[in-house]
Amino acid sequence: MDLSPEQCRAARGLLDWTQERLAARAGVSRSTVRDFECHRHVLHRGTETLLIRTLQEAGVVLLPPGEQGHGVRMR
Repeated sequence: MDLSPEQCRAARGLLDWTQERLAARAGVSRSTVRDFECHRHVLHRGTETLLIRTLQEAGVVLLPPGEQGHGVRMR
């Protein structure tokens, strides 16, 4: 599954996490999360996997794109 910047921001919002908290839990830099969410760069596959795994382990379900785009919800 691909993670969109909008999904990442929405997932953090559901968890009430800052960019710093997500970055620390995923083991990446805050600038990586910030730049991804601001569409400054795309993620390497390994980094994307770390972020997805971290969000899912925290209870976020990432929904694939449908008629209205990507989505997120809590498990």
